[in-house]
Amino acid sequence: MLLALVVAAAQPVAAQHALKQANKHFEKYEYTLAVAAYKNILSAGEPSLPVVQRIADSYRLMNNNPEAEFWYAQAVNFPDADPVNLLHYANAAKYNGNLEKAKELYQTYGSKATGKREVATKLIAACDSALAWQNQARPYTIRKADNVNTGSADFSPVKFKGGIIFASDRLAGDTTSSRLNSSQRSPWTGNGYIQLYFAPTTSDSTWGSPVALPAPVNTGFHNGPAAFLEQENLLFFTRVASKKRVRRKGNADPTSWFTSNTSLETNRLEIYTVEYKNGTWDNVKPFRYNRPDAYSVGHPAVTPDGRYLYFVSDMPGGFGATDIYFCERQENGTWSKPVNAGEAINTAGRESFPTIGADGELYFSSDGHLGMGGLDIFKAIGVHTRWQGAENMAFPLNSFTDDFGMLVDSTGKAGLLTSARQQAGASDDLYAFSYISIPCNVQGVVAETIRDRKTRQTVQVPVENALVQLLNEETGTFEQVATDARGRFFFNVMGGVQYTIRGSKGGYLTHAVTMMMECNARTDTLNLEVDFNRDTPERPILLKNIYYDLNKSEIRPDAARELDKLVRTLQENPTIKIELSSHTDSRESARYNQILSDARARAAVNYIVSKGIPSSRIVAKGYGESMILNRCVDGVKCSEEEHQENRRTEFKILAPTIKF
Repeated sequence: MLLALVVAAAQPVAAQHALKQANKHFEKYEYTLAVAAYKNILSAGEPSLPVVQRIADSYRLMNNNPEAEFWYAQAVNFPDADPVNLLHYANAAKYNGNLEKAKELYQTYGSKATGKREVATKLIAACDSALAWQNQARPYTIRKADNVNTGSADFSPVKFKGGIIFASDRLAGDTTSSRLNSSQRSPWTGNGYIQLYFAPTTSDSTWGSPVALPAPVNTGFHNGPAAFLEQENLLFFTRVASKKRVRRKGNADPTSWFTSNTSLETNRLEIYTVEYKNGTWDNVKPFRYNRPDAYSVGHPAVTPDGRYLYFVSDMPGGFGATDIYFCERQENGTWSKPVNAGEAINTAGRESFPTIGADGELYFSSDGHLGMGGLDIFKAIGVHTRWQGAENMAFPLNSFTDDFGMLVDSTGKAGLLTSARQQAGASDDLYAFSYISIPCNVQGVVAETIRDRKTRQTVQVPVENALVQLLNEETGTFEQVATDARGRFFFNVMGGVQYTIRGSKGGYLTHAVTMMMECNARTDTLNLEVDFNRDTPERPILLKNIYYDLNKSEIRPDAARELDKLVRTLQENPTIKIELSSHTDSRESARYNQILSDARARAAVNYIVSKGIPSSRIVAKGYGESMILNRCVDGVKCSEEEHQENRRTEFKILAPTIKF
């Protein structure tokens, strides 16, 4: 009996010790060890919510979505489970392609979690978008890259000297080459530590056996991903710095009930450069803005001219968990202070893995923009501080899992990307993609916008017998048609080919637009509206969608898009000179409005001149509130819509000066 009492007393003590040890693994980010320890606890007794949830959290943090989905399904069955488990369960289901299940779980999460109904509605809408993208797949072929993938994570390729450099956490035995620390496992993932590898190109889509980069590039801890500046033989790469941090007693993980007072390792990213000379690596230097004691900077991407460096950071002042920043190289070779790429690019979520394609475009991954699941690949629209938005690359370039680390060729139609698709666990692989050009149709309407004198509303009037030309920018061939009585025209085009469509008719300004045709199916019909403007001198023409922030004159990205159209009009009509005018509503004083409209007109003209239009062809003119279009003069109460009608930007062709 005494022996039985001793054993019985020892069991709770042993259980507490086992739980303490499991928690220690979890808090030190040793998730593979934590999972094993928590599962041992389950095997010795009844399941409990804290243990089951910690197993689910561990798998989520290892990006093992199949296991995470299974264990969150167990966690939500406990009556006192936090609703956040429903969110994680739904996310895992979505990543695994179970979209209908994910929608059901998001709906439940929105009803149970306080203040999360709107969030849940957006997540359900994202599932619907993912299904739509999958059902309207873009014409790309996707296949695993040959001879570079392993059962470990292989990701983020960049071009380098007759091959590619990529990151991998493979262990010794996964390749014929050896590497530093290759036999040690990371306790976070259970794989090796991330290192950089070089694989020589053997054909357009195959590579030779990867070889680990030597010291001083690879070290005994994580190194990668990277970017290569060809003109300077300079490799920019990510390196992880491990720093001690002391956490006060409390709950740092909102998904658990556990507390601790432990000194932990904080792994933060840094950027380094290393020179490649005569086949050797030398002169490793840290990036000027590394701050591993405070935040991470990593995932470098450098423009081909070496002028701009993009990277990812969680430094204070960002929009979300991680944001994309850039620095500009100064004349003395130093980098300017980091500048946030702005809210058109960055969200409340994670923006990461920026790359500069050989086509000159900025690509990055995000889980904050509308996407298919996990990280989606996006293409940035705009430049530097004037980003206008982000385009989701859609299915099949994106999948329900993480997609990132895109390497794009000069055509923008082929390359490599990283994805965890087709994987049972968390392994990322390199995939080769290429665009399939298929035919489709483009149908357009040429119309003139006029203001109805009675209703004062703008209406579209078809322009008959206008000449519309279609120029294939790749082959240089063109064809032309005349619009019918309803202003319509029709062409056959090839997807993935850039065309210029130019319209002209006597009495009108020539209009042109250059665009890449996106044909997803032979039955697709692309619709295009072509706005014609009269070439009548001194007749005001409204520039649509030119907006300014309140009491400011800076050109916003949405205004820049519209001004770019005016730049094209001036290029297509090289003999005209114009006045560009800015108008305000009647609020504020007449003097203030005059100053503001002058500043806005000058800002718009300066932008147009910066695009190569001679300043002699364009005059800035601010009219303040002197040309109100409706009843909204001083003292008259009007709606915001009525005031907006007066806040406008116009241009008019100046009558030629007659010389005697």
